[in-house]
Amino acid sequence: MTDSLLLLDGTPRRTVDPALLRATSFGHFSSMQVRAGRVDGLDLHLDRLDRSTREVFGRPLPADRVRSDLRAALDHAGSGDVSLRAAVFATTDVHLLIHVDPPIDPGVRPLRLRAFQHQRAVPHLKHTGTFDLVYYGKLAEQAGYDDAVFHTATGEISEASIWNLCFARGTDIVFPDAPILPGIRQQVLQRGLGTHTTTRITLAELPSYDAAYLTNSIDPALPVASITTDAGTTTYDVHPPSADVIAKAYAAVEPQAI
Repeated sequence: MTDSLLLLDGTPRRTVDPALLRATSFGHFSSMQVRAGRVDGLDLHLDRLDRSTREVFGRPLPADRVRSDLRAALDHAGSGDVSLRAAVFATTDVHLLIHVDPPIDPGVRPLRLRAFQHQRAVPHLKHTGTFDLVYYGKLAEQAGYDDAVFHTATGEISEASIWNLCFARGTDIVFPDAPILPGIRQQVLQRGLGTHTTTRITLAELPSYDAAYLTNSIDPALPVASITTDAGTTTYDVHPPSADVIAKAYAAVEPQAI
């Protein structure tokens, strides 16, 4: 597909009532890359949308309803290869707004990250309050970096602007245990690994790791070239042993049909 589509509660819309658009500023969402009508960790997306809707709006969002709207989006797009964003908001009822866009290929260039002390509000929810993510990303770009990575007031690495992070020490893949949004691709990776370590990763410990990777719905394992903190820069070289472990972990988990 080449054009964007918008479906509100399963019905295509050329325009959306401004009152509904204002309502979308308080809500949550989940983004996914669809290939041949299949999604990595679809069950995790459906669970996230239901749990978040219960927490934010006090009502369930049944998986069958979400799948029906996602299938309608694919039908109207006329393609099984798309980017989908399922956004949930409420007026008197809970609404599901599906954004359909062309598919996005993963990045290939390792990114240079600048560290900032920051924690998203209600970090376990993928909510629509994304101003701070863009703000710090822009600050990083203005300073000559590719994007931002966050740490707590006590110097613990948490997450990047639109990615989760994992680190490698040899063939061991390690995840930060600071407050984060548990990303769907991170959870899929953890499924494929079978066993993994979640631990406190401080800024001072960054040089002790062999590699670092960014994961999100678009980039399953985008290498990190460097992380710059106030104390200096840690650089990471290409690390085939850990890249191979991550690739095999993803290959072990089958995408699920919408």
